Amino acid sequence: MNEDSEIVLVGGGVMSLTLAAMLKELQPSAHISIYEMLDDVALESSMTWNNAGTGHQALCELNYTPKQADGSINITKALKINQQYELSKEFWAYCVQQGILKSPRTFINPVAHLSFVVDNIVPYLKQRYQTLQTSPLFTNMQYSEDREQIRQWAPLLLEGRDEKQQMAVTYMEEGSDVDFGEITRQFRDMLSQKDNFNVYLHHKVYDLKKEGSSWRLYIRDTKSGEKKQVKAKFVFLGAGGGSFPLLQKSGIPEGKGYGGFPVGGLWLVCKNREIIDKHHTKIYGKASIGDPPMSVPHLDTRIIQGKKELLFGPYAGFNTKFLKHGSLLDFPLSVRLSNFTPMLQAGIDNVPLTIYLIKQILMSNNQRMDKLRVFIPNAELKDWEAKFAGQRVQIIKKDAKGRGSLQFGTEVITSHDGSLAALLGASPGASTVVDIMLQVLERCFGQNMASDEWKAKLAQMVPSYKRTLEENIAHFNQCRLKTAQTLQMPFHSI
Repeated sequence: MNEDSEIVLVGGGVMSLTLAAMLKELQPSAHISIYEMLDDVALESSMTWNNAGTGHQALCELNYTPKQADGSINITKALKINQQYELSKEFWAYCVQQGILKSPRTFINPVAHLSFVVDNIVPYLKQRYQTLQTSPLFTNMQYSEDREQIRQWAPLLLEGRDEKQQMAVTYMEEGSDVDFGEITRQFRDMLSQKDNFNVYLHHKVYDLKKEGSSWRLYIRDTKSGEKKQVKAKFVFLGAGGGSFPLLQKSGIPEGKGYGGFPVGGLWLVCKNREIIDKHHTKIYGKASIGDPPMSVPHLDTRIIQGKKELLFGPYAGFNTKFLKHGSLLDFPLSVRLSNFTPMLQAGIDNVPLTIYLIKQILMSNNQRMDKLRVFIPNAELKDWEAKFAGQRVQIIKKDAKGRGSLQFGTEVITSHDGSLAALLGASPGASTVVDIMLQVLERCFGQNMASDEWKAKLAQMVPSYKRTLEENIAHFNQCRLKTAQTLQMPFHSI
């Protein structure tokens, strides 16, 4: 079989499959091939157990609303992420209506989102709530310091807690839990029924080179050992941490100077079904002073293959792999002359992160339980077990001053001619997948995106796309109600 393809997507996660689904709607004749090195799609960061967050809409994540030097709360990032996640929900709703995705309950479920703080952080949460209330996007948020009200929302927070301890929460009923692995598999199953679409499992892309206006990819079948070469007009590197070494091998100038810092994760997973059944929310706390954003603790209800689970964490760790199924040589082999200085500078500037990671690695299960007891005071070790989560690669790049800086977001890097795009970074990641893929389409399929045909189709797929914040607020009830009804999610108009 000739595997040359118009479009090649490297990595079988939610990013690649979402891009494939969008392209097939916009251009049904497009010839698309996906190469995944593992036994199935969605086994790395898209897998629910490996994903640190499943439904980021800035409803409860305190790191999206930092306190400024002047004492005010900056909600800019929260407003942006709230709208980005709405684009994802709009596209999923469209896919449900078109029969591309199955019943909403197979991949998205209503789970309220809470922020929770104690003691001297209570004034911050109240100020955050008051600031968010100035936007219609957060009008339905509730704030409470009343223990009986909090008990109704999240009873585990009160069990065994000192009656004198001050506490506060915010509550958003309209939160959700998403199984990105299930979305990925459903896209794969649907697309596989279409012409000119192929998924190749056990296939590792180990090199790529530009040839004229096309790319030549060097691929190895990890089962048979057979090697092959494939040509493509457009390549998307959406392989999680595996994208970074391929970006380096591509040689595009836009990728030079970037470094990658791998960070692992670990959950405490509840084994006691009685405790799991008591809890029905996602609760995010605040990272300790000096700890990085990745350390934000959360007590997380998830629906995994139709079954409710309860996780706490994530606890960070460090090894030199870029993927959970990667190689310990990934990090050392990524060091180049072009990124050595930025990586060294980022290391010097992030000594607290290094100390934090060392402490996390050395932490015992009893010490992990102490962190959990901030949320569930009477938690017992016998009810919980440690489970490894996925690997992330945080971006290191030059900041505005030309100094290497560690980044905690997601970034799309594209070649000047739009023939290659690579996705790097982590949170909020999968939750904003549709917004990220729209960036890829804008940069790499600009001429098509400007056509009346694609514009009309995109208006059906993601109605809020290209609208300003003010426009989205003006259409808030209309758009969000329609999406919520299709996805069978709660929605309260404003």
